[in-house]
Amino acid sequence: MENVVSLPSLFVMLGLGLILICVLFLPFLVKIIEHNLEAFLFVMGVLAVTITNLWSFDVVRTAVTSPISPKHPIVEVVFVAGVLFIYFTKNIKSITNTLMETLGLRLFVFLIIFLLGMLSSVITAIIAALVLVEIISTLKLDKKTETNIVILSCFSIGLGAALTPVGEPLSTIAVSRLKGEPYNANFFFLLKTLAVYVIPGVILCALAGAYYSKKKIISSNSLKEEKMETYKDVLIRSGKVYLFIMALELLAKGFSPVMDYLMPRVSPQVLYWINMISAILDNATLTAAEITPKMDIFQIRAMLMGLLISGGLLIPGNIPNIISAGKLKIGSGAWARLGVPFGLIVLIVYFVVLFVL
Repeated sequence: MENVVSLPSLFVMLGLGLILICVLFLPFLVKIIEHNLEAFLFVMGVLAVTITNLWSFDVVRTAVTSPISPKHPIVEVVFVAGVLFIYFTKNIKSITNTLMETLGLRLFVFLIIFLLGMLSSVITAIIAALVLVEIISTLKLDKKTETNIVILSCFSIGLGAALTPVGEPLSTIAVSRLKGEPYNANFFFLLKTLAVYVIPGVILCALAGAYYSKKKIISSNSLKEEKMETYKDVLIRSGKVYLFIMALELLAKGFSPVMDYLMPRVSPQVLYWINMISAILDNATLTAAEITPKMDIFQIRAMLMGLLISGGLLIPGNIPNIISAGKLKIGSGAWARLGVPFGLIVLIVYFVVLFVL
């Protein structure tokens, strides 16, 4: 007999509602929170679990071990890939110049966007974004062309990284939340669930990148990386990813009584469009707040695709956007000029594919 999920008490609902408001808006309103997001989310996660009275040894163990779990070792991958990235940085520059001269700009851009998108599920979205920054810093094209390449590459990375739980925090938390019944999600769960939608999206981004790279216009006014990576950066970033995943685990557990009740009652179509909010909010945080094993597979697919596509519209929506825009000094307005119209077109196309065809 299926367990009946009831709505939590008014006190719990009000407490979680206040936490949700803080999580969604305070990072945009308070600079110190924006710059210490992982610690802030951890505090919010602790409060959420406390309000719902769900503390247990299993909750603590899951939160502590999930970021470094052998089943989805995202922290380890971020650290190792980060060290390798620094070691091979000079090779990236020389390979970029050689390939661009050999293949021509348009084919080069197509392959870079496609490969970064597909490899991001293995090397993580963070490292894929850092590789992108190095490549763009080497191109020396006009700033508009380089900005367009960066935006479309970040769309591609954001999509491709979701195929495995080591690709990005969104996929890590999704697999962690669905590891039990009825889905028993393993390392390949998202690949089997989303690949048929994600891979064509990565190809579409690569084709668009090639289209926007018609002419090789050499310019001194190109995008440049402001600060080179160091081993200290790798260590700090790995620690932040660990704390971020731990915070998401606690948030997901704290919100589970409400989401277990509400989310199965929301149609896949509504979930798809309502998650356009990930254009301005980190999609991993939204995943932690929303996803529950009580949802059916159509709801999960619609929710994740809505988050993944919308995450590319604006800079705050996704980790690769934030890294690339920050290091290359791309402004919000410049990002939105291509990100918003391209993202809306892709959202409409995928809505037709998911719900009409």
